[in-house]
Amino acid sequence: MPDAYDIRVATAPGDLKACFAVRHQVFVVEQKVPAELEYDEHDEPDAKAVHVLAVGPDGPLGAGRLIPGDAGAGGTGILGRLAVARAARGFGIGVALVRAIEDEARRLGLSAVELHAQTHALGFYERLGYVAYGPEYEEAGIAHRSMSCAL
Repeated sequence: MPDAYDIRVATAPGDLKACFAVRHQVFVVEQKVPAELEYDEHDEPDAKAVHVLAVGPDGPLGAGRLIPGDAGAGGTGILGRLAVARAARGFGIGVALVRAIEDEARRLGLSAVELHAQTHALGFYERLGYVAYGPEYEEAGIAHRSMSCAL
């Protein structure tokens, strides 16, 4: 149980590795997503994605990323790969990560954020102001719905 944690953009040495460690545990180990589907071109060192990390005294607790779209009116970013370590769930870390990603989107001049939510997480995102649209679909063998939120 984390008593205190910090949310930051993953820029320090080792931050990206910590983000990937949380994602691996949640998506590859827990949810059985094939590793080759979990990691993509947006995880490369020269990619434009902004990775956000939640870290506590004992190490990484959660991660997420923003793939920025074109800045300005109508510019939309894609929030994705949001993951919170099992022992750290229920402490507001997921909410803090989403808000940090939204803050980065605003800083980049984006006006909206979209995401592909696993259907079991729809309520979580709805409580944060996201609205589902379109039909249910499958990604990596898991049911999803698209969602968006104006910033």
